[in-house]
Amino acid sequence: MQQSGLLQRKTEKLPDIEDLYNNQKARLYIEAADRYLDSIGYTEHGFRHCRIVSKTAYRILKKLSYPEDVARLAAAAGFLHDIGNMLGRNMHHKMGAILAKEILTEVGFPLEDITRIMTAIVVHDEAEGAIPDEIAAALLIADKADVHRSRVRNPSMVTEDIHDRVNYAATESELNVDPDKRIITLSLVIDTRISQVIEYFEIFLSRMIGCRKAAKVLDTEFNLYINNTRMA
Repeated sequence: MQQSGLLQRKTEKLPDIEDLYNNQKARLYIEAADRYLDSIGYTEHGFRHCRIVSKTAYRILKKLSYPEDVARLAAAAGFLHDIGNMLGRNMHHKMGAILAKEILTEVGFPLEDITRIMTAIVVHDEAEGAIPDEIAAALLIADKADVHRSRVRNPSMVTEDIHDRVNYAATESELNVDPDKRIITLSLVIDTRISQVIEYFEIFLSRMIGCRKAAKVLDTEFNLYINNTRMA
C-alpha cells in the first residue's frame, strides 16, 4: 500500500459523513446540478448517484485497509464530486471543487483535508490524467463503476442516445474488491438486445483506462468483466 502524506500525519477527528449527507447546502447544490443535467438530457446525477459513489469510494479504501479517516475523505469527495454541474457541464469538475470548499468548511473538515478532497473532485474527470493519491483514485473508480439502467430518466429515449442506451442495457453492476489478490473488478451484465458491448467501449473506454491508472495508485489491478467475459 502506498503511504501518502495523508496517511503519515495524525489528523483531528473528522465530521461524521452523515453530517455532510444532511447538509442543506450540499443537498441544494446536488439537486441543482442534477436538475441542470436533466434539462440537457444527461443520465441521473442526483442523490442516488452521489451516495453510491460516496459509499463505494469509502468501501474501496476500507477493503484495502486504509485508515478510517482516509476512507471518510473519499466518501466526502464522492458525495460532492458532481455539484459543479449546477454551473454547467463544461469544467464541472473544477467548479465543483471550488464549491465543495465552502460546504466542507461549514461541516467542519480541516483545511488540509479539504484540499485533498478538492483535488480528488478535480481529477474524477479522467481527462485530467494525473491521479495524485488514494482518495482521488477511489473516487474515480467509484464514479465510473456506477453504470446501471436505474440512471436512465426516460427509457423511451434509449434508441436515440448512446449513453442512455448503454446504461439502460446494464441490468447488473457490481464492484468487487479483493484485498488479498489486490484486484478490483467491475462486473456488468449487459442486455445485448438493447446495446451491443462495442457501444459500451465507444463511450467508456477512456473511463476504463482511468480506472486502470487509479488502481495502480492503490497498488491493485483493475479488471472489467462484461457478461462473464474479461475485457480488461
